[in-house]
Amino acid sequence: MPTEKPRYTIIVDEELLRKIDDFRFENRYPSRSAATLDLIRLGMESLKKEQQGKSDKNLS
Repeated sequence: MPTEKPRYTIIVDEELLRKIDDFRFENRYPSRSAATLDLIRLGMESLKKEQQGKSDKNLS
């Protein structure tokens, strides 16, 4: 089933690939792409919270 969503390719080393696969299997993702997408989302949310925390500290 083709998708209209944008696509891009990343290149990772063997160690990072192993960590992504471990995360995938531990969390029962159907594909490496689904696991990678969630890892990106989790990372983005974490960065946003970290930046908000820094902003809150600067306001006090």
